[in-house]
Amino acid sequence: MFLDIICIIAGIALVLWGADRMTEGAVSIAHRLRIPPIIIGLTIVALGTSLPELCISLVSALKGTSDLAVGNVVGSNIFNTMLIVGVAAMVTPITILKSTVKKDMPWSVLAGCVLSFLCIDWCITRIDALILVVCFSLFMVYTFSEAKKGKQNPSEEDAEETRSPLLAIGLMVLGLACLVFGSNIFVDSATDVARALNVSDAVIGLTIVAGGTSLPELATSVVAARKGQSAIAIGNVIGSNIYNVFLILGLTGIVCPMDIHGITFLDYGVMTSSVILLWLFSYTRYKVERWEGAVLTGLFTIYMGWLIYNAV
Repeated sequence: MFLDIICIIAGIALVLWGADRMTEGAVSIAHRLRIPPIIIGLTIVALGTSLPELCISLVSALKGTSDLAVGNVVGSNIFNTMLIVGVAAMVTPITILKSTVKKDMPWSVLAGCVLSFLCIDWCITRIDALILVVCFSLFMVYTFSEAKKGKQNPSEEDAEETRSPLLAIGLMVLGLACLVFGSNIFVDSATDVARALNVSDAVIGLTIVAGGTSLPELATSVVAARKGQSAIAIGNVIGSNIYNVFLILGLTGIVCPMDIHGITFLDYGVMTSSVILLWLFSYTRYKVERWEGAVLTGLFTIYMGWLIYNAV
């Protein structure tokens, strides 16, 4: 058990480090190809922050632990919306960009509703997965059309900061290797812990796995909130929720259709209703106050307590 816990920590560390290196190399190559920064941010960087969830969910599905794969995504979205935004708001009231409130949050609510509907039959078929990918494509088309209004050109400074092509490719290969290796270690160890504690893969996915892959967003958002720059960080957190459902589960389901038994409609409901609650909090004044952050964090604590109580 102790060795499995060490492997879980090591697996998370490898996955997160690998995602950073792969993103760093990809961004460097994109700069060298003179791709505008706004496009890099909307594609490479956004996908890079979702790589840990993608690799862990894909490996979990391929290993036959579908509940772990879906629980990872559902749990990560709950962590993002309730814990990360809640804690950041309690540190200091956060202002949320109008674009996040009017564009990302409705799409995030839609993602939760679509996933809940597709999982009524307790499985994600290739057709279901294709629907998710189509939704993601529509989201990207809309996002790019909005981004064109403030399109930027790459600056000379960006070009000077790019690494050599060989080093950039090396970072991408190294990052990919760490992602694959770390994901396998993580999933195997998490599954062993679940078996030893007689806890379902779904609960492990909703708690340990989701929390581990959400740690970078938590740290980034809290630091950003203290520096008064939380608007973009929170926008990225909500945006990653959309990537998690539409892209990650979409790609995972296309590669490996999943039977889901441990994720309940309460879990889907918490995921979707938490975004709706945050949307209501931020819609009028585009701000989340400390008390609102405390409400989100308190509800998250109650939900986690309920999961643990029922797992014991």
